[in-house]
Amino acid sequence: MNAVALAGTGLITALGSGPHAFWGGLLRGERAFGELTAFEGDFRSRTVAAVPPSAFPAAPDRTTPGRRKHTMALAAAAQALRAAGLPGLPAGALVVLVSQAPGTADGTAREFTGPDPAALLVALGSSPGQAAVVHLSHACASAAFAASFARDWLLSGLGDTALVVGASALNPYEYASMDVVRTLSPGGARPFDTTRDGITVGEGGGAFVLETAARANRRGHRPKAWLSGAACLVDSTQAVASEPAAIRAAMRGALEDAGVGRVDYVHAHATGTAQGDAAEVEAVGELARELGPHSVPVSSHKGAVGHLLHASAFPALVAAVGFLREARLPGTPGLRAPLEVPDGVVTVRESTAAVRAEHVLVNSFGFSGNNASLVLSAVGR
Repeated sequence: MNAVALAGTGLITALGSGPHAFWGGLLRGERAFGELTAFEGDFRSRTVAAVPPSAFPAAPDRTTPGRRKHTMALAAAAQALRAAGLPGLPAGALVVLVSQAPGTADGTAREFTGPDPAALLVALGSSPGQAAVVHLSHACASAAFAASFARDWLLSGLGDTALVVGASALNPYEYASMDVVRTLSPGGARPFDTTRDGITVGEGGGAFVLETAARANRRGHRPKAWLSGAACLVDSTQAVASEPAAIRAAMRGALEDAGVGRVDYVHAHATGTAQGDAAEVEAVGELARELGPHSVPVSSHKGAVGHLLHASAFPALVAAVGFLREARLPGTPGLRAPLEVPDGVVTVRESTAAVRAEHVLVNSFGFSGNNASLVLSAVGR
């Protein structure tokens, strides 16, 4: 058995604190967008998806991007451990931190670092000597790459529990970099819409606990889902644009890894850019034709909480879990006039009941050709 248990998830987004706040808002089609107030600048867009103060736990300092990241990551990690039924981080666990650069105790590199590993471990009831800590950065596909890495670590027998955690906070440097390449949407992201004109940058923190099936069985814990397959590819031919062939290869590789011949839903990376969304639905269409006569529904959460950059796969996994547990397809907030899609692909505008909910593909892509696809499978009823 190559599947590992997705034991628990944690999430902070512009829709609030906790996976349920996000999932409920996504089903209702809410768009948690507002005016940028964190910093000044002459940008193409000032529409963002900021985490409201009510979603933050009490903290002495959450004003700098570095402190916001640490606070959100810690809150999400605590949620994930509780959801997994764990009182703290088990000894010998693997911790995978996702961000552009490792966190520093003195907080000198505030914008691009993630949470401080030592402080995070202490807050979770562990210490640097009791857990293996890895920092991983693959642009906006980082959290999905981390899920694959942690799964491989567990399946190799190196340990039985892994925590993946990360966060993204609004800051002028990352925001300006998006503005320079003209990817920001003035009015807010509308994935798969004919009028889509770019992304909306969001912020938030996420975490999930993975463990071996044997450990989940030993402690009588029912997983949220199985992480049954993964494929990570780095395509050096495209620095920025999405390549349909690479996307298709990642999805096909994940399904082959899982031993699955049908997919019931694709939670798309779809950020709201013209080229990226079109490339992804083209790739899904080609995959749908390979898999058979059944239509593949596709939707994206980024019209609800924006693009969390390195942390963007965390809400995607929560959406996938919600689909599998409730047999309900989440819609794509902001989608009004769907783009033309290939035969076999259905873009989901509003939440609706699923015909079948056994396997879901989660896509996550990033600059420099980082492509990752994960397969999550339902836990037997």
